[in-house]
Amino acid sequence: MPNINLKLLQTFLLAAESGSFRKAAEESNRSPSAVSMQIKDLEEQIGISLFTRTPQRVNLTNEG
Repeated sequence: MPNINLKLLQTFLLAAESGSFRKAAEESNRSPSAVSMQIKDLEEQIGISLFTRTPQRVNLTNEG
């Protein structure tokens, strides 16, 4: 498994706990698009989809 940036893991935890990229962005003082891009980067690094995305919220996948 590749070395994973701790900032990406922190972003993942914020999004998982809040169920929202927007809320995770507010808590981390980043834009929602930056959070989304970080989650996408993390998913690409580990080769797993971590969230299912809807317009209202995000939910963890079984793997997430």
